[in-house]
Amino acid sequence: MAAVMTDPARQVALVLSVHERAANHFWSFMEDRSVRLLPQQFAPMFFSTLGQVVTGRGDPAGRRAALVVLGRMHRRLGLHPYHGTVVAAAMADTVRQFSSVSWEPAVASWWERGCRRALHLAGRVAAALGDGPQATVGEVVVRDATADGVAVLTVRPMRRLRYLPGQAMPVCTPRLPGQWRWYSPANAPRPDGTVELHIRALPDGVVSPTLVERVVPGELLWLGPAIDVGLSLEAAGDADLLLAAGGTGFAPMRALVEQVAASRSRRRVTLVVGARALSHLYDAVALTKLRQAHGDWLTVVLAFSDDLDAEPAAQGDVLTLALHHYEEGQGFYVCGPPGLIDAARLRLPTAGIKSDSLHLARTFQPAIDPVPWMSHEQAVCVDESWPALDISEGNGIHPARGDAT
Repeated sequence: MAAVMTDPARQVALVLSVHERAANHFWSFMEDRSVRLLPQQFAPMFFSTLGQVVTGRGDPAGRRAALVVLGRMHRRLGLHPYHGTVVAAAMADTVRQFSSVSWEPAVASWWERGCRRALHLAGRVAAALGDGPQATVGEVVVRDATADGVAVLTVRPMRRLRYLPGQAMPVCTPRLPGQWRWYSPANAPRPDGTVELHIRALPDGVVSPTLVERVVPGELLWLGPAIDVGLSLEAAGDADLLLAAGGTGFAPMRALVEQVAASRSRRRVTLVVGARALSHLYDAVALTKLRQAHGDWLTVVLAFSDDLDAEPAAQGDVLTLALHHYEEGQGFYVCGPPGLIDAARLRLPTAGIKSDSLHLARTFQPAIDPVPWMSHEQAVCVDESWPALDISEGNGIHPARGDAT
């Protein structure tokens, strides 16, 4: 059989460029067939996330974030295997309608097979995750540009978010539908339900620069379910804490400080915040407020790795200064860029930090194990330019704070 010379990634990009119209078509296709399982207001989120999962686009962290969202929606909607047929048909018909490229029977077959496979995988993720918070929508109410390339977005969700300090949740802007990234709220749950998201625009990124530079108050964000990423305070018991944060890894650490402040326990906490130089310290005001409010039990330490004008006691990388302030028995928490986590995993055990005291934010540095989505016989219908559908079916769904792109 002749190869299909169409790139599904290009197709889905064309469709998602008009994702609201496409999602409405997708929803109407199922409604017309009396399959009323998808609330219309969540059709854009479900449709775009499913499309991204089918094509296998994005980095490992983003793909797993999309899978977590799709899995939780799968459970919320009560999808069963027999629903896969009409959902797959709706997806194929929507892509055909809005992609504006050549359409052949083999293309429709590819989309239908990929869609059913993605839904099967979402069902497995749903079973692994169990019941819990659902995906929702939030409105950006405040945008603060705290430093060059960093923004703090205050978001008011449509439904109160269920999360614990230190957890991370998938976040997506409808400007880039279906492209989810992990972020940790920078605050413990508030009476008004708002959450702060600290976002740094990465030089080679797509999602993070959009969130930092283009999203404005009044816009909506999609918010996925919060997941534990290894920073839960429960793991430390009643021990005193040493929190080491690099870059926007400060966000979940601030939330943990707020959790301690709200509790009856008055364990002692040392918060070490690292940056290259004073000018790179993006949320100095928040640090000052924390120190002023909780100075009786909270010690704030600044670590500047590349600032010769800093006080000698503040010169050095975040791990070096954290080790200098470490006291036996403390729960040692680390969050920041993947390089910091890798360094902590190597350095801290050799420095004498016991494994049961060390809590590192999980990352997605290892590539996702490839899984063949189609047999060789099926694949002969697909051109070599089509991307491999390589999302893992393993149990290792470990989201982490941060944006890979």
